[in-house]
Amino acid sequence: MTGGPSDAICCTGVTVWRSSHGRRKAALDAVDWTVSTGERWGVVGPNGAGKTTLLRIASAQMRPSAGTAFVLGEQLGRTDMVALRRRIGLLEPAFGRRFYPEQSALDVVLTGLSGSILMVDQPGDEEIQRGRELLDGVGMADFAARAFTSCSEGERARIMLARALITESELLVLDEPAGGLDLPGRELLLAALGRAFASRPRLTTLTVTHHIEELPPGTTHALLLAHGRVVAAGPVGSVLTDALLEECFGLPLRVEESAGRFFVRAI
Repeated sequence: MTGGPSDAICCTGVTVWRSSHGRRKAALDAVDWTVSTGERWGVVGPNGAGKTTLLRIASAQMRPSAGTAFVLGEQLGRTDMVALRRRIGLLEPAFGRRFYPEQSALDVVLTGLSGSILMVDQPGDEEIQRGRELLDGVGMADFAARAFTSCSEGERARIMLARALITESELLVLDEPAGGLDLPGRELLLAALGRAFASRPRLTTLTVTHHIEELPPGTTHALLLAHGRVVAAGPVGSVLTDALLEECFGLPLRVEESAGRFFVRAI
C-alpha cells in the first residue's frame, strides 16, 4: 500500500512500545497503512490487537514510538497536536459519562465546538440551529431539551454522534461506537451513521470494533489487526473474507454480506 502526507492518514513503519514488569512489548509493530480522503474504514481485530493504540494515533492523541504518521497532512511529533485534534471528530461512548446532570442533549452537542465537556463561549443562533439540525439528523430532535444523563445508552450514543459532527471535521474517528448497546440502540445508531456518511461524501471515517456486525453501512475499506500487526488492509470485500478473518481471530469463521452490512459466525 502506498500513500503520502496528502492522504487523510499515512502510517509508515509505525511502532508503539509498551513496558510491563520491566519488559518491552510492541502494541503496534511496523504498521504501514494509508487512508485516502473520503474512505470509510473499519478497523477490526480481537482484544489486545492494538486497535485502540492505532485509533489514538489516527486521532492525534499520541505519536508513535518509531516510524512516521501523517494525519490530515500533518506529521505527528512535528505539529501542534492540540490544533490538529480540532480538525478531528472523535466519538467515544465512555466520554459521555463525564457530562453534568444539568446539561441538556443540545448542550452536549454544542460542547463539541470547544472539544470539552463545557461550552467555553456562549453559542450563537447559527450554532444553536446547527446543533438542532444535527440532533434531527440522528433522530433525536425531540430530545434537545432533555437532560443528557437521563437518556438511554443508545440515545446518548446518537447525541454524541451529533456532537462529533458539529465542527464539520475532516476526519471522524469512532471507538467502539455501538459497544454495550442493546439491539435497538445499535441499529438506530448504525442507521444514523449511514445517513451521516451519505450526506458527507468527503468525510473520512474510521470505525474501530471487534464485532463485524457493528461496522456502519457504507464502510468501504477494512483493516485487520492481530498482535499489533496488519493482517490485511484494503477494500472491504477483499479483506472481510473467511480466510483472512480466520487468520486474524484464530477461529474458522464464515462471513456474509447483506445490504452493505457484514455478519460473521463460527463454523
